[in-house]
Amino acid sequence: MHARLLFVLVFTLMLPGLARAQEAPSTAVMASLKGLHDVTATNLLRTAEMLDEALFAYRPTDDVRTAGQILAHVANAQFAFCSAAAGEANPNQENYEETATTPEAVVAALQAGFDYCAGVYDRLTDAEGAVMRSFFGREMAGSGILAFNSAHNYEHYGNLVTYLRLNGLVPPSSQR
Repeated sequence: MHARLLFVLVFTLMLPGLARAQEAPSTAVMASLKGLHDVTATNLLRTAEMLDEALFAYRPTDDVRTAGQILAHVANAQFAFCSAAAGEANPNQENYEETATTPEAVVAALQAGFDYCAGVYDRLTDAEGAVMRSFFGREMAGSGILAFNSAHNYEHYGNLVTYLRLNGLVPPSSQR
């Protein structure tokens, strides 16, 4: 009899939590991925804001992109990755590597890309992030595509850290 009473009491205490869990979609994974993306976006945007004309055009060798081209490439990628993760058409029809030819234009392109991704993160639930999507000819969960985007962002931020250091500048992630 005590076991049954204890069960009823515990179950009764759990009901409000169970009701809340069913009301709100789970977003723990998406919130974590958004946090990671926000770090990469902040570092890349702060890097872009540091560029003057000379650093915008800087490349350590002729075989690599300029700092401005890397950042424009990242701006393009935000739309490609985040639209694929959301299962929607890429809303950006502009190739920023060809059109964003000034530091100001690159900052604007990056901001537009990061804003678009923020909207995707805000509306995707964990369940929607688990939906398989086609990306570069492979099936991948939407959340996996978003994780790939952050890895891609860090890859190019690492390039830019080297460019900044070669020019005597401290990258945003190392600034206090």
